[in-house]
Amino acid sequence: MNNIIATVVTFAISLIFLRSMDFIAQRGYIDSKLSRKIIHIGTGPIFVLCWFLFQDTPSARWWAALVPLIITVQFALIGLGILKDEASVQAMSRTGDPKEILRGPLYYGIMFVALTVIFWKDSPIGIIALMIMCGGDGVADIVGRSVKSPKLFWSKEKSIAGSSAVFLGGFVLSVAIILIYISAGALAGSITNYLLPITLIALIGMLVETLPYKDIDNITVTLAAVIVGLFFF
Repeated sequence: MNNIIATVVTFAISLIFLRSMDFIAQRGYIDSKLSRKIIHIGTGPIFVLCWFLFQDTPSARWWAALVPLIITVQFALIGLGILKDEASVQAMSRTGDPKEILRGPLYYGIMFVALTVIFWKDSPIGIIALMIMCGGDGVADIVGRSVKSPKLFWSKEKSIAGSSAVFLGGFVLSVAIILIYISAGALAGSITNYLLPITLIALIGMLVETLPYKDIDNITVTLAAVIVGLFFF
């Protein structure tokens, strides 16, 4: 597919997903915390699978990165109060304060832009790092609030159940997307060649996520996954 058309299609798919979550949250069908995490988990796989729409040309990664860049700029404008979008605020903030979007959601978008440009389809590192961020960090909050378990003594707001979910969610999502890429011929080798690296990357991502620093998990977990990934790929 022509890269310009692929960009438009990817943007349309992403926008439909985001606006669907905005609509559901604004109507009160699900609470904002859950919609925020569904967006967190679902956006990554959708975007990475859309990479198949792009041609294998040097400019493809830049065209693809344009999608999260535009959405991230929109997040920044909403967070700064320049752009009014109550539906997005309801779906992506915990308390309804637009400034919250300038933290987690904004960092999330920045990571997508950076890893798309740096790694693209040429390396599994970017894909795995994004899946650890989406599946791991996204699932952690849902499980942590739903399953009662002891809190971590060095991070009182986080629990054993939530941290375990970081590992499991990141591992499962990474394996699923890598398997699709192998099946499509975009990555070489067998899935068994990727299982140990993904396991260790997910484990390190889990440990980093347990650190008692708020709102920067999207940066710290993702960068940790990239650093570990560089040792394997």
